[in-house]
Amino acid sequence: MEKMMKRMGIQSVSIEAEEVVIKTPEKDIIIRNPQVSRVNAMGQDTFQISGDVEEKEKEGFSSEDVETVMTQADVSEAEAINALKETNDLADAIMKLKKK
Repeated sequence: MEKMMKRMGIQSVSIEAEEVVIKTPEKDIIIRNPQVSRVNAMGQDTFQISGDVEEKEKEGFSSEDVETVMTQADVSEAEAINALKETNDLADAIMKLKKK
């Protein structure tokens, strides 16, 4: 099979990976224990991935937002996340936590 693929100009290389994350606007798809192959056919790279799949719905805020709230309000990550969930606004979350 490999010889036939080489004659057709197709190259496949295994990639050692610990985790693969695919980010979409609505969720993150996390693939743990992945088996990853990079396939080049006629100059076009494609990736084949298999493994244990987990889907995680996204919150309305980013990890940078959480870090900002933690730094500005001098609170833990859990407190910052809870405030962001309650207020759904970066500035409001900081103000709420500073009032405590």
